[in-house]
Amino acid sequence: MEQASKLKEKKLVQKIIQKDEKSLLLFYRDYKILLFNFVQRQLRDVHLAEEVTQDTFYDFIEALRDFQGHCSLKTYLFSIAKNKIADVMRKKKLKKILFSALPTYVIEGLKTVIIDEELNKHELAQKIKNVLDRLPNDYRMVLRLKYMEGEKVTNIAAKMSLGFKATESLIFRARKAFIKVFQELP
Repeated sequence: MEQASKLKEKKLVQKIIQKDEKSLLLFYRDYKILLFNFVQRQLRDVHLAEEVTQDTFYDFIEALRDFQGHCSLKTYLFSIAKNKIADVMRKKKLKKILFSALPTYVIEGLKTVIIDEELNKHELAQKIKNVLDRLPNDYRMVLRLKYMEGEKVTNIAAKMSLGFKATESLIFRARKAFIKVFQELP
């Protein structure tokens, strides 16, 4: 039975790769609600869940050529979704941490940037990158580990061969330095 299922999935993959729209549509219809519900439970935001669900299907189609059949198509699709969800959560956490430490007038100024079009989001991302590039290497590293990769302080301490309190202190100083440089840049 499992062999027949794998053979069926292999044929489906080939049809989708060969741009068989009917096969792709059937696959999409079979999984869109299931996938959306999964993403929605994780993110708790309907609009964001819709966006992540669509992005997951796009990435799935792009990655389909690399599908080896070591798992089911459903597992493959949902693993892409899990990675997308993790990316969204990491970005949310970074924004929350950075913005919680910024003065109100800076946050108000940034709201328009964040709400505006994708170009403005790119500009904000570029500004954050520029700020990080101006920071000392250890500050840059702890901020990346903590807020972009979601590492716990204990793991960061181990990676940097520092004590827990020293690492907390380093993160605190790095955040202050980030805010200072962020405010100074145009």
